[in-house]
Amino acid sequence: MSITLVSGSYIIAGLCFILALAGLSKHETAKRGNLMGMVGMALALIFTVLGTVLGQNAKLETELGVVLVNVVAAADSWAPWAILITMGVGATIGIIMALRVEMTGMPQLIALLHSFVGLAAVLVGWVAYFSPFEGPEGLHRGELFIGIFIGAVTFTGSIIAYLKLAAKMRSKPMMLPNHNLINLSAVIAIIGLTVWFVLNTNPALDIWLLAGMTLISLALGVHLVTSIGGGDMPVVVSMLNSYSGWAAAAAGFTLGNDLLIITGALVGSSGAYLSYIMCKGMNRSFISVIMGGFGTDGQISGEVKDYGDYRETSAGEVADMLRNADQVIITPGYGMAVAQAQSAVADLTSKLRERGVHVRFGIHPVAGRLPGHMNVLLAEAKVPYDIVLEMDEINDDFPKTDVVLVVGANDTVNPAALEDPHSLIAGMPVLHVWESGTVVVMKRSMATGYAGEQNPLFYKENSAMLFGDAKERVEDIIRAL
Repeated sequence: MSITLVSGSYIIAGLCFILALAGLSKHETAKRGNLMGMVGMALALIFTVLGTVLGQNAKLETELGVVLVNVVAAADSWAPWAILITMGVGATIGIIMALRVEMTGMPQLIALLHSFVGLAAVLVGWVAYFSPFEGPEGLHRGELFIGIFIGAVTFTGSIIAYLKLAAKMRSKPMMLPNHNLINLSAVIAIIGLTVWFVLNTNPALDIWLLAGMTLISLALGVHLVTSIGGGDMPVVVSMLNSYSGWAAAAAGFTLGNDLLIITGALVGSSGAYLSYIMCKGMNRSFISVIMGGFGTDGQISGEVKDYGDYRETSAGEVADMLRNADQVIITPGYGMAVAQAQSAVADLTSKLRERGVHVRFGIHPVAGRLPGHMNVLLAEAKVPYDIVLEMDEINDDFPKTDVVLVVGANDTVNPAALEDPHSLIAGMPVLHVWESGTVVVMKRSMATGYAGEQNPLFYKENSAMLFGDAKERVEDIIRAL
């Protein structure tokens, strides 16, 4: 196999990844985007293995393959087998995860997968240090040092994100004294160690510099994400996605693998842009998220206010409202995902449309625990793409809407963001559901959202609370119809 053929396959794979990102930007083309990504990855893996088998290019190996080659193999002839074994193990784990994980568990699964990329970057950096290298030594040492730093932060940060999203540790941010100073000191130490490592000529000192930087980076990843609360977790997931991309790109520079550089840059830049979109959707700067997020486990964080009494309704009453409505908007949140109510909501939507009711969905950018979480759930339930609209597309239509069903959402429909300048979510763009004729809020209790802010929507005259499991209540409404 010629190097030209391998390089050409890498170009095609890179184009597939670009087309995958383009496809994922729209509901209608998302499936095709996923398919293009799978084709691109298959090409990358196949030609990496074949290129290594035929010994045409020793640098055309995946991150973990290189690690296994250098650690396990006694000779270059073991390289293909090491890669194939690694791929088999990874494929088996991936298939098991895909079969077992529910859609509600996707956010924590994605966070966990990011940790794998970070760990791979750390291992690649360490192995590259002990491997022969031809080229500018200072540049190579800087690349592997920075790659280990990004990878270590991504690894531990993603583990903490997984634990928070899986409710295995508290959602509320952990604020150590002078936590911002701790982060700044860690970054300054990393910069100093990087310069020292690049200029150092004493091999005996290299190991200590690498070890010290790795430990500081691992600790920084833990501290960064433990300081971020549940309300900012959508931003954290996209941020870690970006970090994993840059970690992969750094590994690509270390290995001299062009495709890894291209793929890492695509993931890193798209993740960074997604983080920007999420921050804009929450009216928060990326720096403010990193320097201390917000979030609770449903307890009120700010001042307790008396908004009066709320009105409770029943499934039968809601069915009557919907039966007599012309325009209905459904605004889902993470509560719908927890209750796995998307199929019931889709069934309700279908029955209302059969009656001639104009039903649409309003999706907030940070609804759920992951960007696009609600869109994926609704697509899974076969809700037509053309009636699922983003917040900016539907906010002006609420005054013309007869009934709004809020299914498990809280902070994303909280009018305090616009009405109270002292609110914890002040300035955050929200869905203006209270401007409609009637709002029915489906929740398990009166608990707050992750921001820990009371929601005055629940107490407005045109609002009614329907308590209980979202799936069961929606099914009750369907029977009453």
